[in-house]
Amino acid sequence: MAKIQGIFDEMIKLNIIIKTMKKIEIKAEQFFELLRLKDTSMWAIFSQMIDGEEKEMIFLDNENKILFNYILPDNQEKLEEDRIKFSKEFAEKHAHLN
Repeated sequence: MAKIQGIFDEMIKLNIIIKTMKKIEIKAEQFFELLRLKDTSMWAIFSQMIDGEEKEMIFLDNENKILFNYILPDNQEKLEEDRIKFSKEFAEKHAHLN
């Protein structure tokens, strides 16, 4: 234990930042149903959640098993990059299915 504390102390001296990320668990089925009912996009919701701090969004099925996760960025510009990338990848996958 003393060895670990020594390493931690050394990290502080070297200005190595340890960052913890907020985690948000979302029931995927209910989330996407609500988006459909409210006629809004997940990107609009994500945009409202940006507060300068990254968050790990964990999407769960009805049995609380992880379906996928998304790191919500700390700024609108990165969110827009993610949206464009997602849209492109989704379109490519959809084209292959048809």
